[in-house]
Amino acid sequence: MTALQRFTTEYIELEDRIRLSGELAEGDTVVLWLTQRLLNRLVPHLTAWLSRQLAPASSIPSVQAAYQDIVQGFAQQAARAQLAPEAPVRASSEGSVWRVDSVDIAQGDDAVVLTLKGEGEALATLTLAAQPLRQWLGIVFAQYQRGEWPTTAWPGWMEAAQPQAAPSAMALH
Repeated sequence: MTALQRFTTEYIELEDRIRLSGELAEGDTVVLWLTQRLLNRLVPHLTAWLSRQLAPASSIPSVQAAYQDIVQGFAQQAARAQLAPEAPVRASSEGSVWRVDSVDIAQGDDAVVLTLKGEGEALATLTLAAQPLRQWLGIVFAQYQRGEWPTTAWPGWMEAAQPQAAPSAMALH
């Protein structure tokens, strides 16, 4: 099994897919392709795990739902603010390249472990605690927007946590 130590996530318009360029412990690299269909199935599981990380505020469902949205949105904003820029992972030409066909999710108390599976024996694992998971999901959400993919698989608090365009950056017609 190959554990990703560091990775870069980016939408590639020509492929209409998200590319995960990962660095392995030995310094080798791997390129994994994630499709919109796979991500639409994965995202609800990951955001549900994040929701379970917070203690319920009320036994009244409508109060609990509003509380979740507000607290999750703040937690997402805090995770984005703490994301430090790093040099991107650049895959080498000798590195392995494959499409992720399925993902096994192991949900622990402190982290989720994603086992990304491709054709044949292709496997990679990604272990993410709550904060790095939030940061990665924020990046993936931004790539969805960049690719103009529908965001129906995402909870409302994710979109609410996205930075708003500055007034000077808006085009008025």
